Amino acid sequence: MKIRKKRIVVWNVVTVVLIMITSAAYYFTSIYNGLEGLQKSPEDSPFKEISPSELSVAEPPKWTGTEPVNILLMGVDGRGLVKGEIPRSDSMMVVSLDPVKHKIHLFSILRDTYVEIPGFKKNRINTAITHGPNTAMKAVGDLLGIPIQYYVYTDFQGFIKLVDAVDGVDFYVEKDMYYSSKADKHEYDIDLKKGGQHLDGIKALQYVRFRHDATSDYTRTERQREFFKVIADKFTSTTSIMKLPSIIEQVSPFVDTNLSVDDMWKLASVGYKSTIGETAQIPTMKLLKETYVGKMAVLTVTSEKDLKDYIQSIFNQPEEQTNLETSGNLSIKNEN
Repeated sequence: MKIRKKRIVVWNVVTVVLIMITSAAYYFTSIYNGLEGLQKSPEDSPFKEISPSELSVAEPPKWTGTEPVNILLMGVDGRGLVKGEIPRSDSMMVVSLDPVKHKIHLFSILRDTYVEIPGFKKNRINTAITHGPNTAMKAVGDLLGIPIQYYVYTDFQGFIKLVDAVDGVDFYVEKDMYYSSKADKHEYDIDLKKGGQHLDGIKALQYVRFRHDATSDYTRTERQREFFKVIADKFTSTTSIMKLPSIIEQVSPFVDTNLSVDDMWKLASVGYKSTIGETAQIPTMKLLKETYVGKMAVLTVTSEKDLKDYIQSIFNQPEEQTNLETSGNLSIKNEN
């Protein structure tokens, strides 16, 4: 009788272990398959309509996993475009991860910054993506003086799906925000009230898009960096990690990237061990000038060298000098 009971216990343990192994295998297989779907095939690429002659910019440098890595995040607004037309970047942010110092830095690129578009004439930097992701990475890299190894490209729907996939975020909206437009049949109107609240995907998109105030795109990019920190923190929660296969499945149709699955695993490992350091608007207020090129309003950089030196000063900042930012309160101190 005792032997029989021992066998039952053993088989119960074996069954539980097998279930755990099977579940883990399914979990990681689902993640792997989902991550593969983020990197689109040529026929599914959002850039498939771009002629080969416009895609002549060289591939970005490969990341070995030991040196800092820089990723260009691009959010685009595809409203009102004809079929096959590539939208300009509505927002551009560089995420820089240092696997040695375990620091993450965020740089928001003002979309009207007037730069040399590699292989083309000067234009606003948000037009670079219309010539392909390699051109966009090179243009941003030349501006900052750093190599951009990867890009992640999405649109409004991808952003909404991402926030909804993690069940939204708790966030403090610093003031009332309102904007109404008949142009898109009020689909993307903005109506937020000041105060702490829970933002779903639609409300979060309203927050990061709002720029109809005195400081326009300057405070908008600041808000975007603040929101990025909150959503990144939400991703590291146990609940979000367990839901990762579902999250990837929901956002995959709306995302394109040149990150391989192996790169994503390495970045996830680095990111999980890191903390967010300084964030900055590029160009900084001290190094930009509002002007016109013809009838086009643009922002020019007053000193490219000083801008690159500023970027390096952030990377080389001693540990004890990291800024005192807190999520959701727009208390960034380092751009003045």
